[in-house]
Amino acid sequence: MTPDPLRGGGSDPGHSRHRGGSQPKPTRCADAAPLRPIEWIGGLDGYVALIEQTLLPTEFKIIECRDVETIHDAIRRLAVRGAPAIGIAAAMGLVLGIRDYSADDRAGFTKRLNEVRNYLAGARPTAVNLFWALDRMVACAAKLDGVDVTTIKRRLLDEAKTIRDEDAAMCHAIGRISRDLIPDGGGVLTHCNAGALATAEYGTALSGMYAAHAQGKRFTAYVDETRPLLQGSRLTAWELHRAGIDTVVICDSMAAHVMKTRRVDLVITGADRIAANGDTANKIGTYGVAVLAEAHGIPFYVAAPSSTFDLATPDGAGIPIEERSPDEVRRGFGRVTGPEEVSYYCPAFDVTPASLIRGIITDRGMIEPVTAERVRAVVG
Repeated sequence: MTPDPLRGGGSDPGHSRHRGGSQPKPTRCADAAPLRPIEWIGGLDGYVALIEQTLLPTEFKIIECRDVETIHDAIRRLAVRGAPAIGIAAAMGLVLGIRDYSADDRAGFTKRLNEVRNYLAGARPTAVNLFWALDRMVACAAKLDGVDVTTIKRRLLDEAKTIRDEDAAMCHAIGRISRDLIPDGGGVLTHCNAGALATAEYGTALSGMYAAHAQGKRFTAYVDETRPLLQGSRLTAWELHRAGIDTVVICDSMAAHVMKTRRVDLVITGADRIAANGDTANKIGTYGVAVLAEAHGIPFYVAAPSSTFDLATPDGAGIPIEERSPDEVRRGFGRVTGPEEVSYYCPAFDVTPASLIRGIITDRGMIEPVTAERVRAVVG
C-alpha cells in the first residue's frame, strides 16, 4: 500500500482520503503515527492536502487544494489553523498561485508573486507565521538571479516543503525540552490546540506531552474546551486520545476549580505571535488561564518555534487582534445560543504579559526568565 502522508501509516486501497473522502474517527492507539495535517502531494503540478479541521472530531476528511483561492479560504475559515500550520499552508498556497504564470518574464512574474503574497496575507491578521512564511518565499525568489521562471517555481516549491520540514524538526526539539517539565503521575493543563493539528506534526504545547508519554510517563492532560469554537475539546482532546494519553476535557470556567483542587502541576499553551519582550498572543482565554495559574502558584509555560517571534513588535500592545464573526458566539455550530437583538464582542486572541509566563520553550532553548534581553539571547 502507498503510505498516506497525512496519517503517517498505510492508507486504504482506494486512497479515498486524497479524494476528499471521509474516514471514521480513529480509535485510541498508544502507538499511533504522528498526524501530519498538511502535505504537498506530487510535483509542481500537484496539490496541497489538508485535514479539514472544522469537521473534527466526528469526521476525518482530507481536502485537496489545487488553487490559491482554496488555500485562502481554508485559512480564513479555520480548515487549517494554528500559527505554524497557517505559515506552511501559505507557503504552499503561494506556489499554487504562481505556478500557472506562463510567460518567461521575470518582472511580470515578480508582480504576480507579490500579488499572491498580499492576497494570502489578508486571510488572517494575528498569526505572525503567515507573514513570516510568505516573506521568506518572496525573499527566496528574489535571490534567484539569472534563472528562468520555471526554475524559480520549482525552487519555491522546494522552499515551501523545507518550511514544513523545518517546522516538524522544531516541534520535535520543543518536545525534547518540555518533556522534562511534565511530572510522572502529574497533571498538565492546556488551552486551545497547539498540537500536531496546528503544526507540521507533533505540535508545540503538546509536543512535550507526546515526548513524555513516549518515555513511559503517565500523566493526565486537562483540556479546556476553548470557547467559542471548541478547539480544545474538538481537536486537542481528539489527538491526545488518539495517542493514548489520559485526557480530561473541562469547560473553560472550570480551570480555576481544577487548579484549586491541585490537579494541575503546570500549564503549557502555544502562541500565535510573541513580541520582543515576551508578551504572547494566543487563543482567547489564554490570558485568563495565566492569571489563574499565577493566583494558584502554578507555572505557566508557552511553547512556540522561533518563527512565531515578532521581534519588530516591542510588546503585546502592538499585536493586532483578530475579531471574528458574532455568529461564532450567537449561532455556535449552527444553533442559536443568544438573542439577535444584542451586541457581541468576538476577539479571537488575547495577550498574556511576559510577567505571567514562567518560561517560553523554543526549538533553540528555554527563555527563562521571560525578558526582552533573554528573548534576544535565544532567538534574536
